[in-house]
Amino acid sequence: MTPKKIDVEVEGRELTLSNLGKDLYPEFTKGEVIDYYAKVAPALLPHLRDRPATRVRFPDGVDGGSFFEKNAPSHTPDWVRTVTIKTPGSSRGRDTLDFIVIDDLPTLVWCANQAALELHVPQWTVGPRGGRHSPGLMVFDLDPGAPASILDARKVAFLLRDLLAADGLDTYPKTSGKKGLHLYVPVKENDRTEEYAKKAAYRLATEHKDLVVAKMERQVRRDRVFVDWSQNNPAKTTVAPYSLRGAEHPWVSTPVTWDELEAAEHPTDLRFTPEEVLARVDKHGDLLKPLLESRQPLP
Repeated sequence: MTPKKIDVEVEGRELTLSNLGKDLYPEFTKGEVIDYYAKVAPALLPHLRDRPATRVRFPDGVDGGSFFEKNAPSHTPDWVRTVTIKTPGSSRGRDTLDFIVIDDLPTLVWCANQAALELHVPQWTVGPRGGRHSPGLMVFDLDPGAPASILDARKVAFLLRDLLAADGLDTYPKTSGKKGLHLYVPVKENDRTEEYAKKAAYRLATEHKDLVVAKMERQVRRDRVFVDWSQNNPAKTTVAPYSLRGAEHPWVSTPVTWDELEAAEHPTDLRFTPEEVLARVDKHGDLLKPLLESRQPLP
């Protein structure tokens, strides 16, 4: 029988892990969630570092409801890094929130022990004293409206890749971990990413009206792929690479190659379990490493 609580040391930090045998997904326990995050940490942490994290917590598992958590809870250990961020227009009426920054393995394990299955971060980072930098990433969320699927999102990904390439921009794909794709563009820090992304999305929608939509209204998305440019708004976040998703199974938001996208014949070809993701990292390393190294000028 799995003990209710165990004390562990992670890189010099003392943590108490609880309810490790509890199913957070059908046949996938909290202990397995923590184990996955600990093992994928070398690839995941660079994409979380210096970024205020919004956690989506599932304390009773994926069948028991969830909630978004931005503010650091009162029981946050004093060794967890937090930054105070202005949040004008907050639904809770607060001008600032104290965000957790997942910079190291102990913080990541602590979040996983809180049943934070999903980890979301903005496209900008903070400095050592908490000052906010301009975005250094641009992202497009390709969201297929039923009955369209991730294979239709794949078609749009190639169209968008070519459109951006004409502006001298390289793009890097990952699965959303649900039904769509995310395309990332590393850029030199600037405040024009949302403006540029919106123009690119609307241009694509104009040129491919039968396949692409750039408007937010859900009623226009049926059987087309919504190119969501709005996640470049500084107030918004995108699920991090290698994060689990709160779905019926523990699918992972997984970096993929363009060759893999082209070769996919069925939506399941672009769906990855934690075990598969760890094997991919062992084989390929971090396919999104260019996001951490490249800084392309935005036209």
